[in-house]
Amino acid sequence: MKKLLIIGQVWPEPTSSAAGTRMIQLIDCFLKADFEITFACAASKSDFSFDLKSKDVKEVEIKLNDESFNDFVRDLNPEIALFDRFMIEEQYSWRVTNECPNTMKILDTEDLHFLRNARQNASKKGIEFNNDLLFSDLAKREIAAILRCDVSLMISKQEIEILKNQFNIDESLLYYLPFLEKSITDDKVNNWTKFEAREHFMFIGNFIHEPNFNCVQILKTKIWPILKTKLPKAEIHIYGAYPTQKVIQLNNSKDRFFVKGRADDAQKTMSNYKVLLAPIQFGAGVKGKFVDAMQTGTPNVTTSVGAEAMQENLDWNGFVADDVDAFVDKAVLLYTNENEWKKAQKNGVKLLNENYNSILFENNFLEKIEKIFKELRNHRNHNFIGQILQHHSNQSTKYMSLWIEQKNKNLPV
Repeated sequence: MKKLLIIGQVWPEPTSSAAGTRMIQLIDCFLKADFEITFACAASKSDFSFDLKSKDVKEVEIKLNDESFNDFVRDLNPEIALFDRFMIEEQYSWRVTNECPNTMKILDTEDLHFLRNARQNASKKGIEFNNDLLFSDLAKREIAAILRCDVSLMISKQEIEILKNQFNIDESLLYYLPFLEKSITDDKVNNWTKFEAREHFMFIGNFIHEPNFNCVQILKTKIWPILKTKLPKAEIHIYGAYPTQKVIQLNNSKDRFFVKGRADDAQKTMSNYKVLLAPIQFGAGVKGKFVDAMQTGTPNVTTSVGAEAMQENLDWNGFVADDVDAFVDKAVLLYTNENEWKKAQKNGVKLLNENYNSILFENNFLEKIEKIFKELRNHRNHNFIGQILQHHSNQSTKYMSLWIEQKNKNLPV
């Protein structure tokens, strides 16, 4: 039985974020291939952390900048190490390489952080985003992590194209693996809450994630002031884990703008609403809220940024609109027109079943991992720049980490 070590940035919280759901899907995929999985993390657990032991996954608490990790990974000696985002690769990859040089290294990017950051900066500065903004120090760090790993999991085809076309990253280092969802069956569709039984608009998103707070600001200041006048009985309900005070204070019952906080079950909650609104201004990757919307038959209105990584050549589960007035008009149309609403539902079923059905991806992914593992030396030689970065970049990371380690011991440096 092969051993897989996953090093997480946080303990997975599938009820809090799409990233948590993604991690559980990856774990389930590897379990189907009979991997013995250890999940290690230096972060503190929360009340919402998933019980990985329920899946027979071993949980190990580790420390940052501490030599105890070296002993731990040497004793475990996993065939594969998976890093949860590039920051974790920076922190632990050199230790894995030093102790277990033959361990295959996988980076789960979640999304391209430098792309999201570039769009966020452009939005805050009020300038139009262009590809020149991608070439940042953050991009250097994230792409260096991609090059140091044997393969990086990409949730978006658009982001693969950015890495190939803008940064000349070899396609052999990138693997497209979207959300791994159960297909939507006819029985499931028949059990969805009907149009006439649903009411109100909703938004959902983890508020640790800046694009989600920005979305709520747009809804509060630009969308809802117009939309509420067109539908005087409708309300909008805002859900999301870890709402800050600046989110909570947006609640206004007279305005029919309600901040509800965490949804214990996102899909169960969403299934009661008529339309999801998500005017996403910046971000990257694939948005879990739209997967939940498709799984619950909840049409949505979003922006081109929101839909970009998911729509491809298929019709959207609702409407895509970047202009405020057009966004409001489409929201009203979905809310009041049952035929348009049902059409959007059908689009969502087709989109999810063709683009995110786990059956279409899991076996091919596991076969690819096995192939790279068996040919690891040749694979790494093909990526010799990655070996150079491994040598030079990791030396600097290594000695900074060792310096912090010594400092933490209160020993002379």
